[in-house]
Amino acid sequence: MKICLLCYRGNPYSGGQGIYLKYIAEEMVRQGHEVHAIVGPPYPLPMKGVVLHKIPNNQYYVKKGAEVINPSSPFDVFTPINFYEYLHSRLGAFPEISSFGYRAYLMLRKLAPRHGFDIIHDNQSLGYGLLMMKSLGIPVVATIHHPLTIDLENVLERTAAFKKKFKSVMFYPTLMQKIVSRRLDRIIAVSHDSKSRIGTDFGVPPDKISVVHNGLDTGIFRPLPGVKKKRGKILFVGNVEDGKKGFVYLLKALSLVKAGVVLTAVDGGSPHRNITGPLIEKLGLAGRVEFTGKIGNEELVRHYGESEIAVVPSVYEGFGFPAAEAMACGVPVISSDGGALPEVVGDSGLVVPARDERALANAIDDLASDRARMRAMSGAGIERVRTHFNWERAVERMLEIYRMFK
Repeated sequence: MKICLLCYRGNPYSGGQGIYLKYIAEEMVRQGHEVHAIVGPPYPLPMKGVVLHKIPNNQYYVKKGAEVINPSSPFDVFTPINFYEYLHSRLGAFPEISSFGYRAYLMLRKLAPRHGFDIIHDNQSLGYGLLMMKSLGIPVVATIHHPLTIDLENVLERTAAFKKKFKSVMFYPTLMQKIVSRRLDRIIAVSHDSKSRIGTDFGVPPDKISVVHNGLDTGIFRPLPGVKKKRGKILFVGNVEDGKKGFVYLLKALSLVKAGVVLTAVDGGSPHRNITGPLIEKLGLAGRVEFTGKIGNEELVRHYGESEIAVVPSVYEGFGFPAAEAMACGVPVISSDGGALPEVVGDSGLVVPARDERALANAIDDLASDRARMRAMSGAGIERVRTHFNWERAVERMLEIYRMFK
């Protein structure tokens, strides 16, 4: 098949969407298909066998004052899509997603006649440009990892001031994504829980949503021979300032834990710890929490290998890569029941109620004192990832969905 993938932020280090793009694109090529990817910045590294088509973005949302003027082309801001993007950014909206859709449509008008694509597969952008692409006579499907309404709900929950609530409503393009998702040919959800939320929040009929679980690269995430466990080391992987990740609840739980544990947080080098920093001081946890900053996969896998327990306390996850990564590395997992986490962890880990620091603390104490159970969970996690979460199977299922339209 001839497949065109869309990803408005294509680099795997800019978020899960870039990781998803890399693995499904390269696996599709491996299975013998012609794959093109229309991508926005930060751009991905070259992907084996994948033809990249790069779309610019002037990042008006982060630019201030005269920074928006391009010295080599000072009137560039007045071109239609650029001006649309600039104006919306000044109104407090986040126009990067919608402007990507328009630019991708204009590019596809030129590419489609030349390449004869069988399918267009969008990765979470859901801009109005996708509806324009339907005029090209090519089926358009989209992966939704989770509806943005969940992000908005979480921000509103943590914000008391009306002004901040209003800014948040302006920032998240939930209405656009709802309108677009209901009009596409098919939606792919990465979990059954995500499917349910897409139906509830966006109004997409269940029979138009297919579940395709994510895969995991077990060539990277695996037990490392020769790496010894550090007694009492527990691991958190995620953005500590993202309320969906539940790090605040983990800190509160840590203050209640009786076992002698030390928490390592792989937080991606987040420059601002406005919430977590003061909370660590308030709870008296100085010396019991360390932050790695941004690290590569090799070092991340070593941290998994050294850890006795990985904790995933998220309020919501559409899938939950950190849980699957830990399981693949043979690390026992304690997770919340937020979103799809029970679906990922299954019976190979402990699941506690989200937002319940007492239950989380009790689970850490119980598991830390039960070495036999930790060994059993380690083996069960490795087997569960091998059986249920691999990219080859995920892509085979996607191709079945594509063929529905041939």
